Amino acid sequence: MESLRILSLSKNNLSGQVPDLHNLTNLQVLELEDNHFGPNFPGLPYKVATLVLRNNSFHSGIPAELVTYHLLQKLDLSFNGFVGPFLPSLLSGLSMNYLDISHNKFTGMLFENMSCHAELAYVDLSSNLLTGELPPCLNLSSESKTVLYARNCLSNQEQEQHPLNFCHNEALAVKILPRDEKRHNKKVLASSTMGGVVGGIAIVGLVVLFVKRVYNKDGVKKPQRKISVENLSTVNTVKLLSDARHISQTMKLGASLPTYRTFSMEELKEATNNFDASNLLGEDSNSQMYKGKLNDGTPVAIRSSKARKKVGQRDFTHHIELISKLRHSHLISALGHCFDCCQDDSSTSRIFNIFEFASNGTLRDHVSGIPEKKLKWPQRIGAAIGVARGIQFLHTGIVPGVFPNNLKITDVLLDHELLAKLCSYNLPLLTEGSVGAADSSATKQNSGTRGRHEDKKDIYDLGVILVEIIFGRPVVKNEVMVSKDLLQVSMTVDDVARRNIVDPSIHKECSDESLKIVMEICIRCLSKEPSDRPSVDDVLWNLQFAAQVRESSRTG
Repeated sequence: MESLRILSLSKNNLSGQVPDLHNLTNLQVLELEDNHFGPNFPGLPYKVATLVLRNNSFHSGIPAELVTYHLLQKLDLSFNGFVGPFLPSLLSGLSMNYLDISHNKFTGMLFENMSCHAELAYVDLSSNLLTGELPPCLNLSSESKTVLYARNCLSNQEQEQHPLNFCHNEALAVKILPRDEKRHNKKVLASSTMGGVVGGIAIVGLVVLFVKRVYNKDGVKKPQRKISVENLSTVNTVKLLSDARHISQTMKLGASLPTYRTFSMEELKEATNNFDASNLLGEDSNSQMYKGKLNDGTPVAIRSSKARKKVGQRDFTHHIELISKLRHSHLISALGHCFDCCQDDSSTSRIFNIFEFASNGTLRDHVSGIPEKKLKWPQRIGAAIGVARGIQFLHTGIVPGVFPNNLKITDVLLDHELLAKLCSYNLPLLTEGSVGAADSSATKQNSGTRGRHEDKKDIYDLGVILVEIIFGRPVVKNEVMVSKDLLQVSMTVDDVARRNIVDPSIHKECSDESLKIVMEICIRCLSKEPSDRPSVDDVLWNLQFAAQVRESSRTG
């Protein structure tokens, strides 16, 4: 069977779970459409180029490893019940030219700066629960490209869309098949499924005669559309902030925030009671952080920093464009700025950056602090998802991406609703010290100098944060690998023994399956080789799946 290249069992009324096909190492075409296979996604060999699961009974998530199938050209998952996050990396697969995920229950947000494979000729995202904005690489009119996206909750209105709350409500109603039920179904269906598939392989000689080649390599290559920083030498700050062409569309992700604007010194003095010492949150040799309250009652954090000498207006304008893009629900977002100029030569002496104020302290306070403040397991997963989404935005939501960010659990702040927000990110700014959010380490180094796998440093840091979330105690640098080893050992023991190493305060509320998923992705994040660490999309998918599994086990 290892030499089998094409397996087509379409329209045969077969049912049950598809057996693991990893051993069919030369399989390139798998067509199973119009049957009743399911519920779980089949195990596949890595050489598969065409996968058609259309119109079956699959209702699991899709494995994150699917994005590593670099020979995959055609993927058709339409008319099933697939749930969980859509993997946007599929759009940029090295060989992908046909993608159809229509009529499922995929969730997730599309970003403007997602990329697509140049030869992607057909995309159908319709009838799912996707939010956000269609990336420009899918929004270009072309006779050689077909893009369908109706009946989601996208901001693009050229094709019919549901209101945003429809997708949120439907996503909350989606349930993952409980683990025990999965095992039961596997036992009942395995024998019948294996018989059906093996029978199909036995007559594969006849089937091959009817297999229709579906590769489409005639698509016209199109350059990927990217946002670049324009030449701003003649653009002043006021024009920059009033001209929508210079404001990144990613600001829509922080739509609930006040509009980014220029503040006056009078406003800042009034907000801080003339920078009274009672409002000082912290300081270092070059900057001070103050708590303040604007006239409308909005609490803010105001950072006053010394400007570098001999910095021109063009550099200041560039600085403002960069920082004005940092608006996302999981970042401590910039609300505005103020330049304090010297009276003698009008040069800028200090830069004031105004940020959101997070009132509930750091994530560490709520996982390693006093018992009364500790988060429950679903809240911890929610916080981890927030951190991952913040990292995802920094990496892919703006161009160029911002990384590495040297993240620590103390760089994750919680707002009044316990929403996790990153207050530390790496931008080349114009101050002698760091400028960012409610933390003195907000900009660690110049992001213009990067080596390979720099983005994977953030994945490692996320793994360290997950360790503390799991164990419920501070983890110092020299304990990280010991903690990883402990997690790896725990994966080989029973559920009771595994629970004994986690924070006692969450023993009773985290399901075994949910805990195991978080542990597994944590171990992968801490891989020694950066190339072995998962992508941020992979991490996010697993964390969201862990949250859904936990909810399913609680209600099931």
